Amino acid sequence: MDRKTMFQAVDHTLLAQGATWEEIRQLCDDAVKYGTASVCIPPSYVKRAKEYLGDRMAVCTVIGFPNGYNTTATKVFETEDALENGADEIDMVINIGDLKDKNYQKILEEIRSLKAVCGDHILKVIIETCLLTDEEKVKMCEIVTEAGADYIKTSTGFSKAGATFADIKLFSEHVGPGVKMKAAGSISSFADAEEFLRLGASRLGTSRIVKLAKAEEESHGQEKSDPSGY
Repeated sequence: MDRKTMFQAVDHTLLAQGATWEEIRQLCDDAVKYGTASVCIPPSYVKRAKEYLGDRMAVCTVIGFPNGYNTTATKVFETEDALENGADEIDMVINIGDLKDKNYQKILEEIRSLKAVCGDHILKVIIETCLLTDEEKVKMCEIVTEAGADYIKTSTGFSKAGATFADIKLFSEHVGPGVKMKAAGSISSFADAEEFLRLGASRLGTSRIVKLAKAEEESHGQEKSDPSGY
């Protein structure tokens, strides 16, 4: 798989609590340079990032992040605020306790509520696969499909593990035809990224892929400036 295709699937991500505007700005510059699908950033930076980027890059942000146990009303407000500030895509976290309690209708209605707010904007639903059984993952594939969301997403990157190949394979066997898949967290190499895409993921939530490409460029630059290769 060529690198350009890989970059086009990446949501270039920085969601660390201590992220500064300078780091977000650099993330935006790198996303534009490498042609990623979007930048995925904290809600507090959406307005500034959108003003900085204009139409050069889609801005994605997170809702109910990272724990998902905000009320639906809070998530709706967060989503409305993010869209007013210029967000192009929304990644929401489900209430995992509701899933454990089998409150399936509540989860369904919450996703539908956020999709109604999003309208034509992309909505991705984070289910935090590392905390779920396979049965719960399959149930979420069904709920996300029924709710009309655009993507099911594996992970926040803030829990005990990220995406696995097995998760994406399981998703691919159970989501409806209109639902795409996003693998996020633990994507540490070009080989990982390629395999997730081969298994059917349409998006990759990661900062590592662009960082690896930049490191390669810097390494090649040093080799050219030092003919000895040392």
